[in-house]
Order: sequence, then structure tokens, then C-alpha cells
Amino acid sequence: MVKLIALYKTPADSADFDNQYFNTHIPLAMKMPGLQKAEISRVTGAPMGTAEYYLMAELYFENKEALDAAMSSPEGRASAKNLMGFAKELVSMMFAEVEKVPAAV
Repeated sequence: MVKLIALYKTPADSADFDNQYFNTHIPLAMKMPGLQKAEISRVTGAPMGTAEYYLMAELYFENKEALDAAMSSPEGRASAKNLMGFAKELVSMMFAEVEKVPAAV
């Protein structure tokens, strides 16, 4: 399994960001083919005080090919275009391969 991770810095206007993100961007992103699961985390702090990030989104796909296909699909392109319209300066994205860690005994 692989995932697309998007980290969002704290916006100047969090109410406007939330409106655009949750009411427009997320519905577009959720239409990407092959998307198996999505998680959005609201950052509440950091061990040393204030965190520079506001939100983290994780979009899960079966493999890198499925992720690539989703990103290049019409739905993926629409989602990316929308995001660049309001959060271009706020977002950092990366891909990661998910590795299972054995549970503690």
C-alpha cells in the first residue's frame, strides 16, 4: 500500500481555508479512482510547542501505479487544480510506502 501525504502550513485565514478545503477540495479528491482510504488530521501541537502545520491529509492507494493513475485521471487533475488555486503556498506533498509494524506483546 502507498499513500500521498499532504502537509498544510497554517493559513492566514483558517476559516476561509477550511471552507475551500472541506467543501470543495475534499469532495473532488474523494472522487479519484483507486482511492482506498483517506484520513485528515488537524494538527494540535508539537512536543516543543507550536507546530508549523495546520492539517495533514493521507490518501491511500493499493500501489504506486494506482496512485499515479489517480493523480493523472480527470478527477485527480481537477483536485490538484483546485488545490493550487487556494493552497499552493501552504502545501507540501510526498509519497510513502506503508510498512506494517508488529503490535507490542
